[in-house]
Amino acid sequence: MNKSAIYHRPESEFAFLYTDDRMRIRVKTARNDIQTVRLVYGDHYEFASKKWYQKSVPMTKGLATETSDYWELEVMVPFKRISYGFILTATDGEQLFYGDQGLFPAAKGFIDQDNLYFRLPYFHGIDRFKTPDWVRQTVWYQIFPERFKNGDPTNDPAGTLPWGSKRPGRADFFGGDLKGIIEELDYLKELGVNGIYLCPIFTSPSNHKYDTVDYLEVDPHFGDKTLFQKLVQEAHKRDMKVMLDAVFNHLGASSKQWQDVLTHGADSRYADWFHIHSFPVKYEPLPDSAELAENITYDTFSFVPNMPKLNTANPEVQDYLLGIALYWIKEFDIDGWRLDVANEVDHHFWKKFHEVVLTEKSDLYILGEIWHSAQSWLAGDEFHAVMNYAFTDNMKAFFAKQKIAASQMIAGMNRQQMLYRDQANEVAFNLLDSHDTPRILTVCGGDKELMKSLFAFLFLQKGTPCLYYGTEIGLEGEMDPDNRRCMIWDETQQDRALFTFMQLLIKLRKKYVDVLSFGKLHWVSVDDPKKQLIFERCHQGKRLRCIFNAGSELMTAEKRGQEVLSQLKEEDEKIYLHPNGFYIEEC
Repeated sequence: MNKSAIYHRPESEFAFLYTDDRMRIRVKTARNDIQTVRLVYGDHYEFASKKWYQKSVPMTKGLATETSDYWELEVMVPFKRISYGFILTATDGEQLFYGDQGLFPAAKGFIDQDNLYFRLPYFHGIDRFKTPDWVRQTVWYQIFPERFKNGDPTNDPAGTLPWGSKRPGRADFFGGDLKGIIEELDYLKELGVNGIYLCPIFTSPSNHKYDTVDYLEVDPHFGDKTLFQKLVQEAHKRDMKVMLDAVFNHLGASSKQWQDVLTHGADSRYADWFHIHSFPVKYEPLPDSAELAENITYDTFSFVPNMPKLNTANPEVQDYLLGIALYWIKEFDIDGWRLDVANEVDHHFWKKFHEVVLTEKSDLYILGEIWHSAQSWLAGDEFHAVMNYAFTDNMKAFFAKQKIAASQMIAGMNRQQMLYRDQANEVAFNLLDSHDTPRILTVCGGDKELMKSLFAFLFLQKGTPCLYYGTEIGLEGEMDPDNRRCMIWDETQQDRALFTFMQLLIKLRKKYVDVLSFGKLHWVSVDDPKKQLIFERCHQGKRLRCIFNAGSELMTAEKRGQEVLSQLKEEDEKIYLHPNGFYIEEC
C-alpha cells in the first residue's frame, strides 16, 4: 500500500455539507493501489453506546488522475455532526484504518478508539457552500460592448472607424454601445442564451474599459444609466440574466483619486488608497511598448503604469468599492458580478464583498477571474465560481491543439474538479475563448466541424457554459486585440448553419440540465491511439451516452437509443463517426 498517497482533509473539498442533511466525503489514494475503501461513521456522542464503529459502508471509486484515485460517498447526517474514518484494503490484501491521527492497523485497539476519528463537531447552515439555483440552468453569452453593435452613432467617440472596416488595433473605436445590445436581445433570445456577461461599461478612456475612471457612471460612448436600466429590464422580460464586470484590483490613471495623488503627492487624501513606495510617483516607459513601463514607484496591474493598484485593506477603499457593488444591484437589479484580476485582491475584502452583496440580493452570482487553482476563493465565503480556464484548457489541448492524449485530458479535467466542492463545479463558468484569449475557431485552425465537436463536449460537462460573441456565426481572431473584432450583422456573411447548430446545442443543454449538472460521469471506453472516447452522464434514471471521434479513422458503434444530437452517417443499427464526429443519445 502506498501510504504516502493517502489523503483526506476535513471541512474542505474532501468533506463538505452538500445539503442541510447530506454530507459528501472523499479520500484520495494512489492510482490502482487500493481495492476497497469503507467508511466508518456515526455521532461522536453515540460512539460507546451504539458501537457504530463495528459497521462500515463501501465507498465508490469515482474520478481519477494519472496518479490518484478518488473514493466518494454521500451520507445522511440528521444528527448535524459526524465522526468518521476509513478502512482501506490494498490490492495485496493489506488493510489499514485511516483517521485524524494517521494510519493504524484495522483491528481492535485502534478502530474502537474514538479519539482517532476525523470529526466535524456541528454543521452550521451558514457555513454551507450555497450557489444560486438559476446559474446552472444558464448558457452565457459574453459581450465586448465596443464591438457588438453600434446602435447610436451620435455617441461615437472622435475618430470612430466604420463598423468592421479593419482588424482592430489596441486603440481603435468602432462605436459599439448599449443601444446596439438592446436592439439585438431578440437575436440572443433566438439563439437560446439566457445570461449576458458584459465586459466593463463604466467610464474609461479605453475601448476595453478595464482602466475604470468612474464606477458610478456608464461611459457616455456606450449610453447612460437610463439606457442600461432599459437593457436590464428588457433582458429580464426575456428571462435573461445580466452580469457586470468590475475591476476592483486597480483604477484607471484618469480617475479623480489617482489624479489627486499626482497633484498632491504624499499629502493627497487618496495617498493611502494605493500601494505607493515613494513620492513623487513616477515610472520609465519601455521604448518597445505603448503600455508597459519599468522602475515604477507604485504597485500596478502587471507593469501597466496607467492601472495603479488599489489598497483594498484600506477601510475607505473597502467602503468605496462595496458601495459601488451595492449601487448597481439596488438601482439596476443586476444578477451577477464578474470580478477582474480577482486573485490579486486580498481574501479579507472578498469575504466582506460576499457578505454585503448577498445580504442585498441572495441569489446574486459572484464570479472571479482566476486562471489557476482556486480553492482559497471557493470555500463558500468568497466566490460561487471562477472562470474555469484550467478545466477547459484540457479540452482545447486534446481536441483543438492535439497536444495531449484523451486519457490525459480526462485526468486533467478530473484533477480540476476534485479541487472543489461539487456546488462550485455545478456553477463553474466554462468557456473556450474570451476577450483575453484567441478565438476558439482560430485555435481550431478554422475547422468548424472540429469546433462543433469541442463545443458539444463542453456542453456535456458540469458547469455553466459560455459563448463569446460571434462564435455562433463563425467569427475568428488571434490574441487581443484581434479577438475583439466587430460582430458581423450581415446575415449573408454569417455562418447560419453554425448558428443553427449552436441553437440545437443550447436546447440540448437546457433539456438535460439536471443530468448535466448533477449526473455522475462514467467513462465507458477511451482509445488513446485512435483518439476515440465514449462516456455517459446519468441522473435519476436518465442517461446520456456520448461518443466522440477526434482521430483520423472511421469509428463505428451500435445505435442503442434515441438520437439527441449527432454528426454521423447511419446504416441499419450502426453509427459511423468520421473525424471530428460525435453522437449523443438518450438511453
